[in-house]
Amino acid sequence: MQSFLLSLSDPIRLNALHILWDGSEHCVCELMEKLDISQSRMSRHMKNLKEEGVVLARQDAQWVRYRKNPDLAPELIEVIEAVLKASKLQTRNAA
Repeated sequence: MQSFLLSLSDPIRLNALHILWDGSEHCVCELMEKLDISQSRMSRHMKNLKEEGVVLARQDAQWVRYRKNPDLAPELIEVIEAVLKASKLQTRNAA
């Protein structure tokens, strides 16, 4: 559980989850463009989320496409959604 929560605490991974949590699939190229980070850095963060079971990956030519894991335990989905909601509220309150 500790490594799972730690993976959610990183701002880049959290922002990637905001993008992926709508249920659609996104390639690393889209994520790196939206988050303005390098391909290697984005891939490293997505590897972490994949290892934690939060996202699934699919090879598509030279890119890897990611989506949220539909088989993730409902309790973990609730944690992720609570963190995503809290981060949106925190961003609004800081503005």
